[in-house]
Amino acid sequence: MTNTPDSPTRDIVLIHGLWVTALSWEHWIERYTARGYHVIARGWPGMDVDPEQLRRDPSSLAGLGLNEIIDHFDHIARACDRPPILIGHSFGGLIVQVLLDRGLGAAGVAIDPAPVKGMIKLPLSTLRVSFPALRNPANVHRAKALSSDQFHYAFTNTLTREEADAVYDRYEVPGPDRVLFQAGLANFNPHAPSRVDFRNDTRAPLLLIAGGKDHIAPASLTRANYELYAKSKAVTDLKEFPDRSHFTIGEPGWEQVADYALNWAATHATAYDAERALGAAESPSQRGGRAPYLA
Repeated sequence: MTNTPDSPTRDIVLIHGLWVTALSWEHWIERYTARGYHVIARGWPGMDVDPEQLRRDPSSLAGLGLNEIIDHFDHIARACDRPPILIGHSFGGLIVQVLLDRGLGAAGVAIDPAPVKGMIKLPLSTLRVSFPALRNPANVHRAKALSSDQFHYAFTNTLTREEADAVYDRYEVPGPDRVLFQAGLANFNPHAPSRVDFRNDTRAPLLLIAGGKDHIAPASLTRANYELYAKSKAVTDLKEFPDRSHFTIGEPGWEQVADYALNWAATHATAYDAERALGAAESPSQRGGRAPYLA
């Protein structure tokens, strides 16, 4: 395992996505903790319970929206002794981008992120996953689960059906459909919670990670997200893993993604801390700014 240049005393905040809980990070928690980091993996509000409890009664999640979820992790990040590394998956990746824009974190990693406001064209595979919820406006006040077939298509399409069903049984929970409506209608809402200032030159470094076989957030969607930051002088990188599905944080080979994310984040967090300690004597353009695509 490659060592990172960062101090292991830094906190890492892991933010999960829709239809799963913080349990989905269990392998990453163990791996990062073994490297000396303090890992904080909290659920969305009301989701720090046993998954089976949410499956039996998801009513506590009905109506939960992005504002509440983002503010929840805002409080967690601010409670850290020093700016943490923020790593989010799916909707967690969207949340990481909003938190960085708020000035939180020393570095952020958005893995297969849900679309932030400003993304116009959504791939058909993304719409296929979201449409069952979005076709009925009444679902905005409901929390619904994916079927095993829907989960296999959306998350675990690179696994056998037997493997996919095992993942489904362990991690899948109902999710608040309101977040899908908020993300899907963001471009029609001037105050959308998923809005980000893409020209923010002072935010912490951001890495976007794409999966080449992801159905929910295809690599084309993550690349389009990356391009929205074209005019920002803050560090923004993109890394694609061509054979990864949306379940990249748990499918075989997850270690490669976890190590890449941490090594990148730790390196850039240390540099970001040093720059701030010097009073940001150099402008973002002088420190290199936007980085090229990482093949």
